[in-house]
Amino acid sequence: MKPHQIKHLVYTALLFCAIVFAFPSCKNEWISPGNVTPIIDTGGSTTTKVDSSATFNSPTGIVLDASGNIYVADWGNNLIREISTTGAVTTFAGSGFAGYNDAMDTLASFTMPTGLAIDPQGNIFVADAGNNLIREINPSGSVTTIAGSDTTGYADGLDSAAIFFNPLGVAVDANDNVYVADAGNNLIRLVAPGGNVSTFAGMFNTGSSTTLSPFNNPTSVCIAPSGNLYVTNYLDDDILQVSHSGAVSTFAGQDTVQGSANGPALSATFYYPNSIAADANGNLYVSDGVNNIIRKIDVNGNVSTFAGSGVPGAIDSTGVNASFNGPAGLAVDAAGNVFVADANNNEIRKITPAGVVTTIAGTGVQGSKNGIAVAHRNRRVLKPKLKLKIVPKSGLDRIYKPRARRNRFALRNLHR
Repeated sequence: MKPHQIKHLVYTALLFCAIVFAFPSCKNEWISPGNVTPIIDTGGSTTTKVDSSATFNSPTGIVLDASGNIYVADWGNNLIREISTTGAVTTFAGSGFAGYNDAMDTLASFTMPTGLAIDPQGNIFVADAGNNLIREINPSGSVTTIAGSDTTGYADGLDSAAIFFNPLGVAVDANDNVYVADAGNNLIRLVAPGGNVSTFAGMFNTGSSTTLSPFNNPTSVCIAPSGNLYVTNYLDDDILQVSHSGAVSTFAGQDTVQGSANGPALSATFYYPNSIAADANGNLYVSDGVNNIIRKIDVNGNVSTFAGSGVPGAIDSTGVNASFNGPAGLAVDAAGNVFVADANNNEIRKITPAGVVTTIAGTGVQGSKNGIAVAHRNRRVLKPKLKLKIVPKSGLDRIYKPRARRNRFALRNLHR
């Protein structure tokens, strides 16, 4: 063996020994949210109740139970999170690992959970988009699959015999019928309480028919007090109404005309609307994703901007002085407060009936940390002189960048 080879071998042996002896001193330490010291700032009239330690990763769905607890589909973390009425943020269900497993709370797994719905008994229904499944979580945290087979495609049938293609939104009626926005199939599906899946609205195109479904990537569905369904027809930039009999009509917006014009429903314009919710009076609220605003369609059919300036940001203020960044899921409580899963800001926002916007959970940083809510002043104001580009954050382009190849909403539909 040559001298330089011996020298190299000795150095390698020494390095190996150093690594071996160093590893025992390196330990993984779990830091619980309780170890985080909250910071209190009570000064000024702009003080709001904000979770200063909990973090989210692209939250997309949101619902409230009868007690006021908030549940969030934390899409990027593959989790369902809970924000209690006292402000504590915890993991309600999901391991955080992408997968499919029915089990209790954190032993269960999801893949890109997107839309949520809740029934009067407190059962939560999840559009588990990445698994092509519809899941149910009972109040004790037990997760089960009620429909779907973890296969991409289209088939009606009983529970696991049914097949979905990227289900994104769910709504549940008083009889526990679950309506699914089956985005990839351009359909609204119905899951009956016994688990039987049928096509409620739309037409599946096998390729041999020239008749197109009225839906083009439906991403969210809600049930109004009238019993009619309302659907965000994402790629056509409009809102569709589905009657009790399954008849579909355009309720607001203009087919494939993008914009942010307010006015009478059929004269207004949207830009890739992704989520919708109804209040007790029948007013509709729409997350107008690319416009970064929350729209309101009142019972008279007039469209207005309820909150948001249209400029991406995270400003807590009133009406059009506030800002959002890729707003997604919506929920409305009995008092008329609108809750927003502000996906690209990784925050949960609240809008009062008067249009006052506050941040109630999330720091704006991606993560999955649980924590305790404290009082904190929101100081994140964008300077007007900055030239902002509407470019989604790294890793989020698949959600809200409309023409991105990985966009979870704007699917290339092979059946259309």
